[in-house]
Amino acid sequence: MSQFVKLPRKYDQVVNVDDQFSVTRLFDSRYDYCYKLSHDGLNKIKLIKSNDPYDLEIKLGNLTNQWMDQWEKLQEREEKRKNRENEKQLKEEKQRIAVEKSEEASKRLNEIQALLVSGVENTTVVDWEKAKKTENYHLPKPAPPKKPSFPIEPKRTDLKYNPKIGFFGSIFGGKKAKEEEASQNFIKDVNEWKGKVNELRTKHEEKTATYQIQIQQWEKGRDEFVQEVRAFNLYLDGMQEKYRVVTKDGVEFQAKLVLEDSSYPESFPKNFDIEYTPDNKVLVIDYQLPSPEDLPRLKEVKYIASRDEYQEKFITDSASKKLYDDAIYQVCLRTIYELFKNDQIDALCAVAFNGIVESIDPATGQDIRACILSVLVEKEEFSDINLTKINPKQCFKKLKGVGSSALHSLTPIAPVIELNRKDSRFIDAYGVVEGVSPDTNLALMNWQDFEHLIREVFEKEFSGNGGEVKVTQGSRDGGVDAIAFDPDPIRGGKIIIQAKRYTNTVGVSAVRDLYGTVMNEGATKGILISTSDYGPDAYEFAQGKPITLLNGSNLLHLLEKHGHQARINLKEAKQILSMEQ
Repeated sequence: MSQFVKLPRKYDQVVNVDDQFSVTRLFDSRYDYCYKLSHDGLNKIKLIKSNDPYDLEIKLGNLTNQWMDQWEKLQEREEKRKNRENEKQLKEEKQRIAVEKSEEASKRLNEIQALLVSGVENTTVVDWEKAKKTENYHLPKPAPPKKPSFPIEPKRTDLKYNPKIGFFGSIFGGKKAKEEEASQNFIKDVNEWKGKVNELRTKHEEKTATYQIQIQQWEKGRDEFVQEVRAFNLYLDGMQEKYRVVTKDGVEFQAKLVLEDSSYPESFPKNFDIEYTPDNKVLVIDYQLPSPEDLPRLKEVKYIASRDEYQEKFITDSASKKLYDDAIYQVCLRTIYELFKNDQIDALCAVAFNGIVESIDPATGQDIRACILSVLVEKEEFSDINLTKINPKQCFKKLKGVGSSALHSLTPIAPVIELNRKDSRFIDAYGVVEGVSPDTNLALMNWQDFEHLIREVFEKEFSGNGGEVKVTQGSRDGGVDAIAFDPDPIRGGKIIIQAKRYTNTVGVSAVRDLYGTVMNEGATKGILISTSDYGPDAYEFAQGKPITLLNGSNLLHLLEKHGHQARINLKEAKQILSMEQ
């Protein structure tokens, strides 16, 4: 699937993939894993953040492949540039580069303008097998040292050590001297030969010892690599099975694969948080969008030969704002399309998309994180839309999406459904009133105690500005009615509060009843709070009406805000209540 890069395990370590590319581990309290990728040649730095190690590996592999391809192309282009031999060729090359840059700029703008159509045309169903990693270790195996070529051993029988003695040499005594000289030369050459042999043998033994260490390190790295790959692939098999039986973890992981596989321009961060509720088959996604300054503005590049310089032209401010707004609507619709397209087992009844932008407030210089658009879409309704022929903004509005008229202003809006960041869907413990222990399951509370709990928590919520909460006659099915009087001149007034101590999904009828009560009472707003969650039809009915739906997770968060603790466990409540019946 992608390049496998070994990650540094500690914060003070850096892994150099090659002489240009490195990976450094950083610390970020919001994420379990945070790595900085740097490429000196491309002069690029990017942070990869995730709470899922396997999701991290996928992101890292995709970006590694992308940067390595860019670096290879850049090197090829640089090599061609260096081969230009004269000024004319150089100017022609610069003119060609200007044309290429203009074409690239136009391509980038067109790519953003066609995000939705491109997504519809290129979206394919995720192949789980292709998502697996291969066991091919990327580092070459060290080669053993070559055997040394030893010099030929001197032989006493060699001619050089057996000089020929002529007739006169024998007569005048020269024979003995020459034989002695030859013998000394032989001894000397043998010693030199032994020295060279020993030297070559010692060097070969040192190289062999180094090779043994290298091969052990290589085998260790390969085994660790294979183990990590197999662990990832086993994890993938497990997630695939969880997806087949429509579990929370399986559907969320499959959604991550879908969105990671979606190709976007590099300026798009492609970070997201996902939460799936099996009870109502709603997938909520907080999708990080690019900020307005992240999108390209370059329109054209010209080479002015007389001045030997490049001249850049940019799109206007108004065109840039329009480009941004249109792109964000396209990303929203495209993401929903990709998720529904890959839903082959009908695990999704609806998708809620919250578009999040992280930027800098120009007025304060402080970092801001704002939800700028939000929409809840049912699968059946979305399937009737021809996305290749629609106006993205008009389509978003028809789907009852919420967002400011100018998305580039980054005006915050309230999401249709908020992602639960602190609770794993009614499992972890949060706050409750004094006298209620952290082990108390709110879904099993006595209905009078629950009535008191709701009254107290909203008293705390409204008391800061002089508000007052009064509880009306409660019903014995776990529901509770209260009226809050908020003196705030802008957002205040009479507020109807209804609560449902339910263990099942709240249907649209309860929302309709609340809306009728709000109208009859002449109230400014209605709040429905439940220990469980709501169906897609309930959320859809509440859109555009003065109604706020709070699920069990929101209730726990509200309690925690005021310093109390409690928990909600619907499964446990259902089991105990069924035994009592």
